[in-house]
Amino acid sequence: MMDLYPAVDLLGGKAVRLMRGDYEQVTVYGAYPEETALTMRDKGASHIHIVDLDGARTGETPNFETVKAIKAATGLFCEVGGGVRSMDVIERYLAAGLDRVIVGTAAVKDTAFLMEAAAEYGHRLAVGADIRGDYLAVEGWTETTEETVADFLKRILGYGVRTVICTDISKDGVLAGPNAALYRRILSEVRGTGMALIASGGVTRLQDLFTLRDAGLSGAIIGKAYYTGAIDLRQAVRLCEG
Repeated sequence: MMDLYPAVDLLGGKAVRLMRGDYEQVTVYGAYPEETALTMRDKGASHIHIVDLDGARTGETPNFETVKAIKAATGLFCEVGGGVRSMDVIERYLAAGLDRVIVGTAAVKDTAFLMEAAAEYGHRLAVGADIRGDYLAVEGWTETTEETVADFLKRILGYGVRTVICTDISKDGVLAGPNAALYRRILSEVRGTGMALIASGGVTRLQDLFTLRDAGLSGAIIGKAYYTGAIDLRQAVRLCEG
């Protein structure tokens, strides 16, 4: 079994998709994200992956009310990321009913914050590892660090992080298929540690979900393939449930 997370990416209060994280290549799929999420629920989704794209750039939470509305409207397991760089933001989201909060840039740049958050929130915290080549990208994918993915995972395991959402930027939003080889390599790095890996980027067809499930991923995020109709969400949910 593998959890499936249809994605709702928020920009200016609307549900959108970016091409490879490029804010200049935006497609708007819904002016009312709560309705987008409700449609996902009606098609069988039990989990929703929410990203505040404005927040990813600014470090703030301009779409907070929309995020809260999605959770309230659907009642589904909702995780949220984008601009999460302080304990206060994590606490606000959790108090609003969100099930899990994703830390991205701050997990890479602020070790003290990540250690505190992991100790305080445990399984309700996830780390987003956005990958460009073998290295991590931060600040809404506008910067690339000098730390490799393997080194990063080993470091955060020591802090108690056990859920990682891994995005291959080169595959995001282009319907080119996921980088299964990358995920297998990462899984080999963390095998036996109890770390759960969720794949993001490139899922294009049902076979991709078979591949990720069989590789041992605990979850997969589906974005553009859902919005374009390339993948039927009801079928995808059944497949991931085994």
